[in-house]
Amino acid sequence: MSTPVNHVIPAAAPSLAERAYEFLRDCLVMLDIKPGDPINEEWAGTALGMGRTPIREALKRLETERLVVAYPRRGTFATDVNISDLAHISEVRRTLEPTAAASAATRATDADRARLVELRDQLDSATPKENAELLRTDLELHRAIYACVHNPFFEDTLIHYDNLATRIWCVFLPRLRGMAGHVDEHSPLLTAIAEGDAKKASALTLDHVTGFEEAIRALI
Repeated sequence: MSTPVNHVIPAAAPSLAERAYEFLRDCLVMLDIKPGDPINEEWAGTALGMGRTPIREALKRLETERLVVAYPRRGTFATDVNISDLAHISEVRRTLEPTAAASAATRATDADRARLVELRDQLDSATPKENAELLRTDLELHRAIYACVHNPFFEDTLIHYDNLATRIWCVFLPRLRGMAGHVDEHSPLLTAIAEGDAKKASALTLDHVTGFEEAIRALI
């Protein structure tokens, strides 16, 4: 009896609804679609080259994440950004993010660690950027760390609250100072996770999340 050959099953391409979700999610998070704006399904479909059905599926998912709200006979709108939510969001993130970073440090695969080192090196060698670009880098780094936890339920929760926090960042973006320093804080964090130092990764993450809340409160 011959030994079966192990085949690597390629990852499935994202569905149309998933593509629509990711596109609209990031537009909403970065306030490219501003709070209170209606979601134009025709515009989204044209931008993505797809019909309205996957757009509507994506909007239903985004509603559960509090990024859009639907009103009967009126349509779907981007939710407002309420600064009063900052304390609640920060409380959740202070609890979850350090645990996630520690888990990432112990669970990351060799490929994950190589990716984190690559992102760290890119961050260390990057030229100065505008605040909006820095914020997109911040999102990318957080999502890379969350992926290393290898728990899809935890990852979805982390992304959800990071998205809500980023929307608050965006409101204050024109007035923010030291954004580059906030993003650069990821360099030692990426190193700690790549080296498997769970305790240091947890401590650095707590400082990072706490610093976010303090920076926003200083502007309120």
